[in-house]
Amino acid sequence: MAGPLPDGDPVPDDGALPASALAAGDGTLALYLHVPFCASRCGYCDFNTYTAAELGASPGASQTSYVDAALREVSLARGVLGPRRVTSVFVGGGTPTLLASDTLVALLRAVDDAFGLAEDAEVTTEANPESVTLESLAVLRAGGFTRVSFGMQSAVPHVLRTLDRVHTPGRAAEAVAEARAAGFRDVSLDLIYGTPGESLEDWRASLEAAVEASPDHLSAYALIVEEGTPLARQIRRGELPAPDDDDLADKYLLADELLRDAGYDWYELSNWARPGHACRHNGAYWRSADWWGIGAGAHSHVGGVRWWNVKHPATYAQRLGGGRSPGHARELLTADQQRVEQVLLEIRLAEGLAVSHLLPTERARVGDLVARGLLVRRDDRLALTLDGRLLADAVVRDLLD
Repeated sequence: MAGPLPDGDPVPDDGALPASALAAGDGTLALYLHVPFCASRCGYCDFNTYTAAELGASPGASQTSYVDAALREVSLARGVLGPRRVTSVFVGGGTPTLLASDTLVALLRAVDDAFGLAEDAEVTTEANPESVTLESLAVLRAGGFTRVSFGMQSAVPHVLRTLDRVHTPGRAAEAVAEARAAGFRDVSLDLIYGTPGESLEDWRASLEAAVEASPDHLSAYALIVEEGTPLARQIRRGELPAPDDDDLADKYLLADELLRDAGYDWYELSNWARPGHACRHNGAYWRSADWWGIGAGAHSHVGGVRWWNVKHPATYAQRLGGGRSPGHARELLTADQQRVEQVLLEIRLAEGLAVSHLLPTERARVGDLVARGLLVRRDDRLALTLDGRLLADAVVRDLLD
């Protein structure tokens, strides 16, 4: 499970936001729904998720009580924000599809009833390949979901075993085909590279299998070894090697080459898509738009106010059952903090960063980064080159330090 929540300012019991935050938006909202349940725990995972054994008989921690609490938070959000047009909904986890498809559809209807979904709203659910069937996917599609994202991670058996993934290597491709048959026109696969013991050829095999499945969108994330996870303990004991930066760079370059050749354009450091299939919900995060995170441990951002909910599902349900916001703490970002976050996030995008976000002292550093081949300037925007993408964190440090 994720580490302890950060401290911050108290969240009012009614969840109220400052008038300045409410006035800052453009009337749209991205909404995230967190489902913290998993059938089993992957050894690398640091997300706020729980198996049935971990939850035990905690009052309020059942799937039913959790869904009831999430519905209450949807109502709370509507009361705090007032009318908004929801342009995207993303159901993540955990494994959202451990909930019945009818339940996920009911959550989506509650969002629509509270706010109203935009006519072209993007509605995504994450899913493990083994947690869906053609029938369950058809219910989701008929109920208004427009996009599904499968956690494939790898197509190589020994890599899946190291990650404690339970699906068979070919199951992700089967799930993509079932999603197509159910009527989904937006299907994504998530991959992880850099797993201990994964060779470059293993990674090539996973990429080729993913491309062969013909999704519309692919995410490729470098493995991050999170403290407190079983994988971190194995590495610390010397049972597995730690990820190597040079190996990760080689695998990123291979991913970019193979995916580009297969017709996928990179639009964010870890994401590639066919034209017209970039994930709009994630774009709301990267462009510092307004979003509300529903669920235990979920984070939100509205008008420069950021807050995060209590972590445990039982505590979450108890708070909302008592008529209180589930917010654990929040922070009000200063204008300069918001500007710095824009730099950190927008530099990740293929469209680049507006030069206007930089202070004069920061703009003076751009020429050196361009000369070093890490940035390219296109009119009033700065974009990372391929070499710059490999060193994105260092580019940001050089710009802002």
